[in-house]
Amino acid sequence: MSSYTSLLKTPGVARIIAAQLTARFPFGMLSLAFLLHIERVHHSYGAAGLVLGAMSIGQAIAGPMTSRLMGVLGMRIVLWTTLILCSAAIATIGIFVLPIPVTMGIAFFAGLSMPPIQPAVRTIYPKMVNSRQLTPLFSLDASAQEIIWIAGPVAITFVATQIGTVEGILMSVAIMLAGGTWFISSPEVGRVRIPRSKRRFGSVLQRPPVLLATVVGFLLIGSCAAIEAGVVANFGDQGPEAGVVLAIWSLGSLVGGLAFGHIPIGPWATARRMFIVFVGVTISMFALATWWGLSLTLIIAGLGIAPALAVLFSIVSASVKFSDTAEAYGWVGTGQLIGAALGSALAGFLIDSHGPIGAFWAASAFALVGFIVPALAHRWHPDLRGRDASPIPDTEPVPVQPS
Repeated sequence: MSSYTSLLKTPGVARIIAAQLTARFPFGMLSLAFLLHIERVHHSYGAAGLVLGAMSIGQAIAGPMTSRLMGVLGMRIVLWTTLILCSAAIATIGIFVLPIPVTMGIAFFAGLSMPPIQPAVRTIYPKMVNSRQLTPLFSLDASAQEIIWIAGPVAITFVATQIGTVEGILMSVAIMLAGGTWFISSPEVGRVRIPRSKRRFGSVLQRPPVLLATVVGFLLIGSCAAIEAGVVANFGDQGPEAGVVLAIWSLGSLVGGLAFGHIPIGPWATARRMFIVFVGVTISMFALATWWGLSLTLIIAGLGIAPALAVLFSIVSASVKFSDTAEAYGWVGTGQLIGAALGSALAGFLIDSHGPIGAFWAASAFALVGFIVPALAHRWHPDLRGRDASPIPDTEPVPVQPS
């Protein structure tokens, strides 16, 4: 814990972590809020899965583009514009009862305009700490973001079930606006300038670590999205059990991130962490009868989630130039969002046809492939033992006057 304490004492680190967590806090609420709202209005988990999938696909398409635009237009211009547009679209879904195709279209636009907070902050981090502190900072960030998934589901489940789903969605919008304003106004956002990338758009995916992180992130978050849908379907939308189970699951991820974040990153690091997730998810399908039994098994799965994400962030950072980091993280985010879209949609249809256990079948399959892929690709996995995770410096030829 001493390494995390020293990190938080570094000027600006605690503030930027708190600001970005607040800005991203609605991400831990919106999936569940839309799931509850659409199911309550249209009486179909499948329809809810389609709406969530549309929003995630929109995010997936826009992620690398808005991230790259931050190097062209500047972070603040891109972040302010997307924050306003996205908030308006989400509020529209909550306020108006619309046909599913129309709701999907608005959700798709909300995804397209989702503020690229995550790529922005992970591009800023290498400029705030020394190279030795960067990997622990990624671990701290991956662990701290679990606060979003601990408090978010509990808060939205309480508001949606006890007050109303419309109020839950509008609460998410209010937090998004407040947190986004705080983050965008932070000095670090104005101080760090992302150089224009000289590579063509998408070429960063030719780097094996970036492609590996994108694929594994897709599988990991696909598993998580399926679990979330399965937990909600298992306990219904009339009480707090679903929110409590999801919060305990995220607590397990938080503990895992803080406990294992200091372990050196070797070629098998991602595979080991994904195996923990697979084991936990698989045994969870046998514990659906009680909220406490499901919570205990999901804690096991959670122990691997934040550590796996921290490894993915680190291998990307260590493999690209600084000018390419925002786009690289945008592609990783795209992989995760496509996983969320497919995981939610597949789980929704399996729930409608087979009950809640269908969602856990999907989650287990995602996690299994998520273990197999990095195991087979361990030769292309960076070995960061004894190395730092700083991006490769951008260098240019320096003109020299002839003597």
